[in-house]
Amino acid sequence: MLQRNGRVSNQELAEAVGLSAAPCWRRVRRLEESGVVAGYTALLDPGSVGLSITAYALVSLDNHHPANVRAFDAFIADRPEVLECYSMTGQNDYLVKIVAPSIAAYDEFLSAHLLPIPGVRAVNSSIVLKRKKFTTALPIP
Repeated sequence: MLQRNGRVSNQELAEAVGLSAAPCWRRVRRLEESGVVAGYTALLDPGSVGLSITAYALVSLDNHHPANVRAFDAFIADRPEVLECYSMTGQNDYLVKIVAPSIAAYDEFLSAHLLPIPGVRAVNSSIVLKRKKFTTALPIP
């Protein structure tokens, strides 16, 4: 229930899970303190704030020299248009989720910022046409 609505009141949550308010609050507190609940946030609609382009970029490095990996990691951490980045197995080294206001802005991000990083060999982009499903809720049995 917390995954679907992080703003649910403790009283509503307690009723939904069949507990009284105090034990429910203690359980939620334990989940937060143990890191199971990592945080709470408001999810914004990218298009509503002018970010109409979502792209997934598969990035391959020339090699995994520590200096190249550090340069890539520092770049990713510093760029606000990068929403997610995963180190991957397989043919590509990273999967990067990027938002931009336009195709031209995404092209600028690639050409002027991502491709010049030392060690970046190739970037293969896929542009999202339409989001078919979006959830942040984990499938907890």
